[in-house]
Amino acid sequence: GPVAEAGPSGVSSCPTMEILKPSEENIRRAGEALARGLLVAIPTETVYGLGASAFDVRAVARVFEAKNRPVFDPLIVHVDSLEMVDRVATIPSPRVRALMEGLWPGPLTLILPRREAVPDLVTSGLPTVAVRLPANAIARAVIAAAGLPVAAPSANPFGYLSPTLPEHVARMLGGRVDFIVDGGACPIGVESTILDATKEPFTVLRPGGMPLEAIEELAGPVEVFNRSVARPTSPGQLPSHYAPRTPLYLFPSGGLAEARPVGRAAALLFDPASLAALERSGRAAAFAELRVLAPGGTSLEAAAALFAVLHELDGGGFDAICAERLPEAGLGRAVNDRLYKASEK
Repeated sequence: GPVAEAGPSGVSSCPTMEILKPSEENIRRAGEALARGLLVAIPTETVYGLGASAFDVRAVARVFEAKNRPVFDPLIVHVDSLEMVDRVATIPSPRVRALMEGLWPGPLTLILPRREAVPDLVTSGLPTVAVRLPANAIARAVIAAAGLPVAAPSANPFGYLSPTLPEHVARMLGGRVDFIVDGGACPIGVESTILDATKEPFTVLRPGGMPLEAIEELAGPVEVFNRSVARPTSPGQLPSHYAPRTPLYLFPSGGLAEARPVGRAAALLFDPASLAALERSGRAAAFAELRVLAPGGTSLEAAAALFAVLHELDGGGFDAICAERLPEAGLGRAVNDRLYKASEK
């Protein structure tokens, strides 16, 4: 199997990185690689995750090293079933179990009281652990083949755009990962919603792929924590994150007519109505390129396209990307959160 060696920068590199089509044999190979302490990028319905055995401290350390991720930023542990949750966390109440049964598998991460077996490096020393049962059948099959919970943050360098295609992972992490399981494009395209279920009221720590409305339908009213913190209590809370190399400027919904870009700029619009409004304002010519996230006008479409479009624009030689906010409903909240964290404050 691939052997990790320290490259010239001191970061472990895997010169034999392999992209695996998700055949039964390859899923077994990927699971065995995780069980042996190797790093495997796996597709989920949200974004690609950089997976390591949650119980193998050396493998988890390689994840932090490969991503250049600060060790005070905790990881999400992925499981293949409700039964596997018991190996990493306790379920604090019937309400939490109802959420698991109603919304899993799916893009919802629950903060739960951790079990002793979970290394401090995974949880950043916190008494809680972030747990998710992904909806992607390939991800669950790989975790089942490994026979253990898999710690997996997004498979990208820390703070950079999240990967929604296997090519994104190969380009950004290349020799730092042993295997990439190719599951095609991620259908949701923004990370999971993170809900702290350890205390009342339940609190959304990061908006994401599971709409707030779906959570409240099962759990009743929840709070939304929207102030990013210097020292996170869950993944995805740092104030600057998901950022392209090209400076991104965020405008209110319909506000791109007020943009005064310097140099060659791209406009990132929500839907055809936004594009039509910009063209009516006479300001469309200020942009070298106009991109619409959701031709069909839904926030689900915008979320699925967000990171792939940002990757493309980031490689387009622009001096700036000017983006507008989406309506604050459904997955619009998650897209706005990612755009805000990617923007120049």
